Amino acid sequence: MPLSSEPKVVVLGAGLAGLSASIELRRRGVPHRVFERASRPGGLAVTEVEAGYRFDRTGHLLHLRDADLKADIEAWMGPGTMLEIDRKSVVWSHGVTTKYPFQANVYGLPKEVAYACVHGFVRAKLETSPRPVATFEDFCLRHFGEGISEAFMIPYNEKLWGVHPREITAAWCDRFVPIPKLEDVLRGAFGVDPPQLGYNARFLYPRLGIGELSRVLAERAGVIELDKAATRIDPEKREIHVGGEASAYTEIVSSLPLDTLVGLVDPAPPEVVAAAKRLRCTSLYYLDVALNTPCEVDWHWAYVPERDVPFYRVGAYSNLSAAMAPTGKGCLYVELAGREEPDLGRLLPVVADHLVAMGVIRAREAVRFARVRRIDHAYVVFDEHHDEAVARIQPWLEARGIRSIGRYGSWTYASMEDALLAGRDEAKRIAGA
Repeated sequence: MPLSSEPKVVVLGAGLAGLSASIELRRRGVPHRVFERASRPGGLAVTEVEAGYRFDRTGHLLHLRDADLKADIEAWMGPGTMLEIDRKSVVWSHGVTTKYPFQANVYGLPKEVAYACVHGFVRAKLETSPRPVATFEDFCLRHFGEGISEAFMIPYNEKLWGVHPREITAAWCDRFVPIPKLEDVLRGAFGVDPPQLGYNARFLYPRLGIGELSRVLAERAGVIELDKAATRIDPEKREIHVGGEASAYTEIVSSLPLDTLVGLVDPAPPEVVAAAKRLRCTSLYYLDVALNTPCEVDWHWAYVPERDVPFYRVGAYSNLSAAMAPTGKGCLYVELAGREEPDLGRLLPVVADHLVAMGVIRAREAVRFARVRRIDHAYVVFDEHHDEAVARIQPWLEARGIRSIGRYGSWTYASMEDALLAGRDEAKRIAGA
């Protein structure tokens, strides 16, 4: 098969990382091609529209710490398109709603639960020989004590990750799991508001959904070759095969899931292939729910650790932006704990009853319709093989001009800002900046 063009940089995947890389390459005058297997750009940062309701792929909120990136996005999006929002999130457990994060807001829980949480936290802080941290369960018990761990941390994260916290490491925790001070826990136990904790206390959100961000980025990225999936990468010849066409490349910037990328590389040594097979992630089923009524709560999302509830988080798109639903209506996402495709006819009444119990809706009849959605790669599992497998794969790829970036390309737990920065920084490296 003849090569289609002179060798160029290839951007594989037009999610946020790929779009960001393309924008920066274009800005710096670096010729490149962008291939995307889907029929539209954005990856998971897209917005579906049905009957006037707008649904993202669950909660996608922008927490921008990088001043240059924030300035670029605000300029590109234009005035009036982005909302700056103070987080309003809660926890639903033991039949009551409490503030997030749970570990600093036990006021309102049944007294025996609140006491166990505070007592366990104090004991953990006074421990003269802290337990070593090998797993996420160890991390929880060491930093929060038994009460908080058993009431929230362990059951919630077991639902989120699909495995018990003793099966995963704590490598992802530092930025995403807030550890309160004793003062914070005591204030929160008596209903005296502690300071806002966590990386997402304030965020940006496009008025019409996160898909607007991807749309604007795609416009600035230039030509994106849609419906074109890579079928093979030959690292020895530096060729990539896409849709029956072979293209020479100088470098590849890929935001495909790392295991998927390794599956495309041929030839690849057995140890790299074996390492890719050790990578684990969870898939996710969730519901998009359209309401005939407004949401009866004002929070943005709720964490649900209760084991008898079939979901672990529910969020209200329409509380983020009124434009996400028709006037006087609401819309939600409900992230399911089960890993098997649900029977919507059986599941929806159960979900609706729990939403009634939580005060989100007043009756089952508030639900106009619901759709089952799936995300194949949802959360990377940080098990005992994670670090070694990634360390085996990435240097081998990089030595052959293949850079794997983004949340799934790096096989990590990361934010949308991380993906955008990874694309920008990789493009700068290629351009020699």
